[in-house]
Amino acid sequence: MKQANIYDIDIYHKIFSLPKDLREEVLHFAEFLKLKVIPTNNIKEREFGCAKNAFIIKNDFDEPLEDFKEYM
Repeated sequence: MKQANIYDIDIYHKIFSLPKDLREEVLHFAEFLKLKVIPTNNIKEREFGCAKNAFIIKNDFDEPLEDFKEYM
């Protein structure tokens, strides 16, 4: 079990010094914040070569473009 640090204890005391209805609001807000967190276990690992043949690079890729002749 995780050991509480001074910051956690301070949060705990501040929450429990609130009236019960406001403590419930804090609970609802904390649950809302947890929904915003993206779970890292749902991220798939990328497969090497998954984009193979998705892009075609022409042989003259490195050649100067006609549009830029006057600048060169």
